[in-house]
Amino acid sequence: MQTQLLPCPLFIGGEWIHSKLSGTPVHNPSTGEVIAQCPAGGKDEVNAAVEAAAAAFPNWWETPAVERVRVLFKFKALLEENFEELIRLNTREHGKTLGESRGDVKRGIEMIEFACGVPSMLMGESMENLARGIDCETVRQPLGVCVGITPFNFPAMVPLWMYPIALACGNTFVLKPSEKVPLTAIRIVELLQKAGLPKGVLNIVHGGRDCVDALLSHPKVKAISFVGSTPIARYIFEVGTKNGKRVQSNGGAKNYIFIMPDADVENSTRGLIEAAYGCAGERCMAGSTAVVIGDARTTVLPSILDAARAIKIGPTDREKQPDMGPVITRQHRDRVVELIAAGAKEGAKVTVDGRSTRASDAPDGFFVGPTVLDDVQTGMTVAREEIFGPVLNVMRFADLDAAIEMANRSPYGNGASIFTRSGKAAREFKHRVKAGMVGVNIGVPASMAWFPFNGWGDSFFGDLHMQGKEGVQFFTQQKVTMNRWFSYGEGDIWQR
Repeated sequence: MQTQLLPCPLFIGGEWIHSKLSGTPVHNPSTGEVIAQCPAGGKDEVNAAVEAAAAAFPNWWETPAVERVRVLFKFKALLEENFEELIRLNTREHGKTLGESRGDVKRGIEMIEFACGVPSMLMGESMENLARGIDCETVRQPLGVCVGITPFNFPAMVPLWMYPIALACGNTFVLKPSEKVPLTAIRIVELLQKAGLPKGVLNIVHGGRDCVDALLSHPKVKAISFVGSTPIARYIFEVGTKNGKRVQSNGGAKNYIFIMPDADVENSTRGLIEAAYGCAGERCMAGSTAVVIGDARTTVLPSILDAARAIKIGPTDREKQPDMGPVITRQHRDRVVELIAAGAKEGAKVTVDGRSTRASDAPDGFFVGPTVLDDVQTGMTVAREEIFGPVLNVMRFADLDAAIEMANRSPYGNGASIFTRSGKAAREFKHRVKAGMVGVNIGVPASMAWFPFNGWGDSFFGDLHMQGKEGVQFFTQQKVTMNRWFSYGEGDIWQR
């Protein structure tokens, strides 16, 4: 019996549009079954969505900021009321465990909490008598139509990085969720519509490169937010800025977790395993490389290997939950397996091998088991490329200085962490390491909503990061006004 496909409509001008365009199958990664078809829109669909957003912008801008965020307060309440439904939908289309989906949705709700406080950050500055008889003031105003292009790995959180702040600042928005996981984004926007968002203020389009290129070139689009792989992030930045858009573009990463000889074995093992294998390694903050320093190879590394072997994988779309679920598609599973083989061919030791792992109760799911590659060297393919799967590289160094020098040669700069009891080592590490987000005894140093998601190097293209005050600055532009007023018949004040 064929599973009935879930609807995957566009949302334009406040109306849900069920397109007959052919597109991309949406899978349940736990079983391999197709659960929806995501239509592949292009220039026409993008133009309709952008025009709807442009038409809605004047009224939304003139809506007082406190009234705009009242919609977001209602939206937050609706997400909390429908929390369990959302996490199960998230898990079904992505493959995360239910616990990981809870984190995905919860972090998205935190972004709405932050956006509800945006009015206080829109306040400008003023100075009386900047010059004789002249006052100066600043205000922050919205840009207009903004766009979000989001990845598959966080169907709830990443879109919510973008449009709550954009809307609170007075912009209108066009969202293009990943064609691999559109259903969670659609359901969340249904709840935003129920919260009372006016028609056209937020719109959804679907599609691949044609859809993205139409968004990048549309003359009425003022700003673009993107999260995805580094090659595409660079392309989005270059094409978007060439077309006069403001762009913030998050790319991929190779994140290093340093394990010092004095590290607490239990806590460092738990932190590293969660960083490497959480969400099946499919996140830009994954701790994909363990940098084992000195005697940590004997004090901590054996514990890490035992913990990786103990991870239970399986389908996540049922009540009994595994430790780790599948990867997103069959094609991605095959790529991860190929990269593991490339590492072995180039000399890495496969000490934990997940290539042949399958779930007995879901034989068609897209599973790769936890894998550890030991003695990885800097020139290897697995050391250079982002694997985006449940693979942990182990690199060995004699001392902290050499390890930091190695990490700083990476073109990426998303995250780096150190596990140690030494304040001196921690201080040296956080001062010298070239990464925008640093953790001390924390495996995943991803910042929360109130601080920027702060990638460096090839992990970020742009000037203003997502989240926090930088997010508000990105979605607004500052206006400076100089004021001088004369009394009737007063004449030139300079002649006094």
